[in-house]
Amino acid sequence: MNRISTKLSRPRYGVLLLLLLAAGVVRAQTIKGVIDGKEGHLPGASVQAAGIRAGTATDLNGAFTLNVHTTGRITLLLSYIGHETKQLELQVKPGINDAGNIILSPTGGKLGEILVKGTMAPSTVKALSIKKNALAIMDVIAADAIGKLPDRNAAEAVQRVQGVAVARYHGEADAATVRGTPFAWTSILFNGSRLPSANVLGNRNSVLDAVPSEMIQYVQVAKAITPDMEGDAIGGSINFITRTAPAKRTLNVSAAGGYNTFSKNATYNASLVYGDRFFKDKLGVMIAGAIWDRQWGTDSYEIAYNTGLPDPQQQKSVSTVLLKRYMGKRQTYGGNVGLEYKFNAAHKIFMRGLMDKFNDIRPVYESYVDYNNSRFQYNYRYSYYQTVLNGAELGGEHQLSSKVKMDWALSNYYTKYFLETPPTNSNKGLPIATFRQKITGGFNNLSADGKRYWGFDSPQGVGGDPLHFDAGLKNPSEVMDPSKLTLQQLVIAQLDTKEEDKTAQLNVKINASSRVNLKFGAKYRHKDRAGMYGSNIVYLPGAALGIPKSPDLLVLDQLQRTDFPVRSTFYKSMGGNYNSFIIDPLTKQQLFDLYDTAALRKNGFGNYTSAANATNIYTGTENVAAAYAMAEIDLTDKLKMIAGIRNEYTSFTLHGSKASTTGTPKVATITPATVGNNYNALLPMLHLKYSISEQANLRAAYTRTFIRPNFTDLTPGESVDNSGATITITKGNPDLKPTFSNNFDLMGEYYFNNIGLLSGGVFYKQIKDVIFADKSYYTENGSNYVVSQAKNLHNASLAGIEAGINKRFDFLPGFLSGFGAELNYTFIHSSVEVPRTGSGPKVTDKTSLPNQSRHLFNSILFYERNNLMVRIAGNYRGASVETLNQQLGKDFYIWTDKNFTVDASATWSVNSRIKVFVELNNITNEPLKTYMGDKRRIAAAEWYGSRGQAGIRWDIIK
Repeated sequence: MNRISTKLSRPRYGVLLLLLLAAGVVRAQTIKGVIDGKEGHLPGASVQAAGIRAGTATDLNGAFTLNVHTTGRITLLLSYIGHETKQLELQVKPGINDAGNIILSPTGGKLGEILVKGTMAPSTVKALSIKKNALAIMDVIAADAIGKLPDRNAAEAVQRVQGVAVARYHGEADAATVRGTPFAWTSILFNGSRLPSANVLGNRNSVLDAVPSEMIQYVQVAKAITPDMEGDAIGGSINFITRTAPAKRTLNVSAAGGYNTFSKNATYNASLVYGDRFFKDKLGVMIAGAIWDRQWGTDSYEIAYNTGLPDPQQQKSVSTVLLKRYMGKRQTYGGNVGLEYKFNAAHKIFMRGLMDKFNDIRPVYESYVDYNNSRFQYNYRYSYYQTVLNGAELGGEHQLSSKVKMDWALSNYYTKYFLETPPTNSNKGLPIATFRQKITGGFNNLSADGKRYWGFDSPQGVGGDPLHFDAGLKNPSEVMDPSKLTLQQLVIAQLDTKEEDKTAQLNVKINASSRVNLKFGAKYRHKDRAGMYGSNIVYLPGAALGIPKSPDLLVLDQLQRTDFPVRSTFYKSMGGNYNSFIIDPLTKQQLFDLYDTAALRKNGFGNYTSAANATNIYTGTENVAAAYAMAEIDLTDKLKMIAGIRNEYTSFTLHGSKASTTGTPKVATITPATVGNNYNALLPMLHLKYSISEQANLRAAYTRTFIRPNFTDLTPGESVDNSGATITITKGNPDLKPTFSNNFDLMGEYYFNNIGLLSGGVFYKQIKDVIFADKSYYTENGSNYVVSQAKNLHNASLAGIEAGINKRFDFLPGFLSGFGAELNYTFIHSSVEVPRTGSGPKVTDKTSLPNQSRHLFNSILFYERNNLMVRIAGNYRGASVETLNQQLGKDFYIWTDKNFTVDASATWSVNSRIKVFVELNNITNEPLKTYMGDKRRIAAAEWYGSRGQAGIRWDIIK
């Protein structure tokens, strides 16, 4: 009987609780306002109601919402670092009360003077204030800080954050990841939603070189997410928040010109930012535009090994050596518009728009020494890659009642990576002309087995040093000769990729009581993707195939050519003389003319594109339905708990084709194929935030996150790339599973009184079903093949510690008080087991996760005093394994070597509105190197030179 009555009482208790909450909603009153300073909106400002337990902090736009359970006259205490605390008397009426725009003035002391005069202090305060009040474990940088170092795109802007690593593509950062995890494991967000990716490699990693840093207002790097954030973020998430309307009218411009020491050419960039408010501040407008045009160049040295041979010793012999030069132009254009309309204190709508374009124009000159086939090979390609990123977002924020707040957003973002060359052929892509020349005299530095080795790998110690390369020709006069290099192949590599995301989201926040806030929401994303990764159109001359009466092979010196660029610096960074590998290339128009239908017919070229090429073309859709619920509970005055759960259901469909061979001779048959995969991700999360004091927080978190497989990894077909000396075959794997991770974090932070931070902590991840790119090798008919396919490993783990300090030395006397330092270090140890697939006894290798560096370090030494600011920044990323070899083991893993770059900047304030600046990148000309197993066994090395610029920033209206 007691049991029955207890059960019957529960519904009545639930109804009573709802009535009490409803009564609370009726009694509560809401105060809304915006806090500004001389430097604009003040995020993270403290808002407290005197005499009653009610307080909050401002959001990224300086806005606050405070609920009080009283009416009549109250006093608000408003405070912010380096500003006078302000007391504001308000007459609170039932319902929603508008406190308007509140201005805080800098303090009269030393700290206030820093905020007024200092060039970095306001942005540092904003970033630290946001971090201190955040529910998630995160780091923040503001637009002002981004502009104080020579970081010209979104990836470079975030590289200074503790625990963040970037990938560099020919000298410029283009991708970022958190805590050294694989790049696709970090969720790249724009205004809170996943950014679509047109990555040419087909993965989910967003390429950020198309986004100028001037488009960004804040960057939030979340290392332990909360349920209201996207859940596919094992490493963490990086949220780029685009510019919004300012507190008051602003107009500033910048312009700079510079020089690249490698290309020996000029560079320039310019930007404009305009913001204003109209109609009694109801309408806010922000417009930003930027252009960056630069010449650049790279010498790239690449070595391929005979890993496909059956003899274990010969697997480390050299197959080909490639000396490659890039010399071209990059252009980045960006435009950002932000509009908001405030109807009243309770209702606001906004719109954001983004238009970015990145052009990468680079002729490429490739000279090979092919030891297996005793020949030279020369490739000339004209690369004109184009990337666009366009999108818009419409949303609103609504205070529905004194305790219920709702926001919503609809967005559509589109990105595309494409090529429109050659104009003379209906097929578009990357045109590559391949010339070959037989080496008749042979080589004099071969081992007894007839193979070329480096000295440390050779059975007889016969060989050379990879970084002091000598081709070892028996006849020194036998060099690459334009009169002997014959055109053997024309290829159009088709690389187009496009992706579009349409997203709708809704969030509701309920102030249940003075100690409890509830939040729940839902998001739906529809993704369309299309690509042709690895698709090659191949034209071969009849004479090379032995077809009778075919026209003679074209010889390089019969064609129109132009001068080799900056000949005098070719491989200067390696020392030695490599002039014999300098070949004056085709003109761009001559290359295009070779692909003309009439020219192909005249010169005996036929289309020998494999029928299986169609398997490289695919389209796909992905629908994600997500929902979450969370609670923010003040367990005590010092201890806050954030608990909740997120669920993401993914429905994936990919339409492609697969090839099968039948008959004698074998004929490829192409059949349509559709693969699909539906899976659910249930993601519980718990955060604890303990305020040790007003200046110190201790945070702990458990989160569950995941990562979806890449589109191209799931295709049913395979692609063949035969443009190089080694033929690469990439296969899909429709059976891939998503990767899940349980994450544990413990972090502490102490905020200095004089604008600074001391932070540190530990983290651990338990990871299941790691996806990696496995590579296997074989040799057939004298050609080397490498087969790449994504696979799931079983379990992995990752543990690390991180620490950082941002400190001004204002305790020192006089001139020395202007110095300061920002230092952060992250140590990461990861472990994953890789079972061998080769013949012989079963062996399991242990290694670190792909792309994961053990050591990450950032150092910024700065000087700020009066009108001068100088910053010297170092960025260190330790060695990381890039590709695993499940067939051959750890000796054949490809690693990226450690890399340390040094940048610098200096700014002089001519007056309160005009600043002149100087920026320097890669001062030490740091190369990027990869190696196979042993650091001496170089796989590739690149040199970019240094670049610098000088310019002016003019705050016309501030």
